[in-house]
Amino acid sequence: MFGSRSGRRAAGGGRRATAVALVTVAVLSTACGEDDPRGAAAAERGAGRTGASASGLTENGGPDGAGGRGGPGGAPGRGGRPAPAITLAATDVASVGRSVIEESVPISGDLRPLETVIVRSRLEGDLQGVYVREGESVGAGQLLAQFEASEEVSNRASAVADRAAAQSDLTNAQWNLEQSTQLFRAGAIAEQELKASQQATTAARARLAAAEARLRASSSTVRDTRVLAPTSGVIEKRYVQPGEHLARGANMFTLVRSTILELTAAVPARQANLVRVGQVAHFSADGRRFDGHVARVSPTIDPSTRAATVYIQIPNSTNVLRGGTFASGRVVTRELGNVVAVPTAAIRQSPDGGKPFVYRIAGRMIDVAPVTIGSADDERGLVQVVEGLNAGDRVVVGNVGALGRGMQVIIAGEEGGGRRAEQRPQ
Repeated sequence: MFGSRSGRRAAGGGRRATAVALVTVAVLSTACGEDDPRGAAAAERGAGRTGASASGLTENGGPDGAGGRGGPGGAPGRGGRPAPAITLAATDVASVGRSVIEESVPISGDLRPLETVIVRSRLEGDLQGVYVREGESVGAGQLLAQFEASEEVSNRASAVADRAAAQSDLTNAQWNLEQSTQLFRAGAIAEQELKASQQATTAARARLAAAEARLRASSSTVRDTRVLAPTSGVIEKRYVQPGEHLARGANMFTLVRSTILELTAAVPARQANLVRVGQVAHFSADGRRFDGHVARVSPTIDPSTRAATVYIQIPNSTNVLRGGTFASGRVVTRELGNVVAVPTAAIRQSPDGGKPFVYRIAGRMIDVAPVTIGSADDERGLVQVVEGLNAGDRVVVGNVGALGRGMQVIIAGEEGGGRRAEQRPQ
């Protein structure tokens, strides 16, 4: 009886020792299994020496083998942690497509009317009337102003009379010459009289020519009393008032022809050889976009600015643009069609100056794709990708924070966007 009770007490003590060992192994596994796998192994070996085993623990130190592998909710990480995830807005993602890339040279300057005409007085006199004001559109030959013209009209009438008299004298002299010629052939008059008739005819013809010249001059003066528009355009400035006395050559109006505007721009010497006559130019002015073309290119480089002057003409038949407006734009020097292109904001540069790359979204994870880039379209914010991407790929654009290969991506608004991917991109 005494011996039996002693055996039972020994057995009970053994069970208590085993339980203590199991608790010790579990605590060591929890504290050291993640940060120091060697500690967990030592604990297991210690438990083995006591004759006990850690129920439910595997060689990987995780429940059911999940401690060293990512569970269904994430990719594997160090110490069994899931890979980090990032949520992107739809605007942070762009699809790679085929587009047209335009290489261009930037230009800017003031738009000037192609033709500016200053209308001046062609005679001295008093203005009887002025019929246009600034901003009015006029046609070629339209009456702009009128001088008092009574004296000029009288002079013209006198010139007309002088011409008629000279014409009559010439007719009479020619008749006398014909008569003298017949009489001289008949021997009725001397040769001297024939010569006199010939000289009288020549003098009458000269007087007629002088009278006609005076008539033309007086007629021109009468016309000059009517100030007409030399071309169609818009009155920019009016310098005169009715009743004002003007000297010959005084400025009266400034007329601009703004149906075609011209921009004069300086292009750096290194880019001047790319600009050719006839190339298309795109402009922005007054919040609107316009197209023009290269009309002329200076054949020399300015030594002080090291730039060449380029002249761009822009049609403006409806006078939407005003002269003097500042415009910025670009001259398209080359066009590449149907090329793979991505937004400029998608291109990243390695810190060590290596090959550029993009963050490509493969499935639901971030992949780093090195790319070879070609031409750039600064106006549209596109870059040609020669190698590294295909049409239909999706890339991350802009600054969305720290990214890395293998990060999971959740795109807001996409169907199933809240589900994380379970495999890495191939």
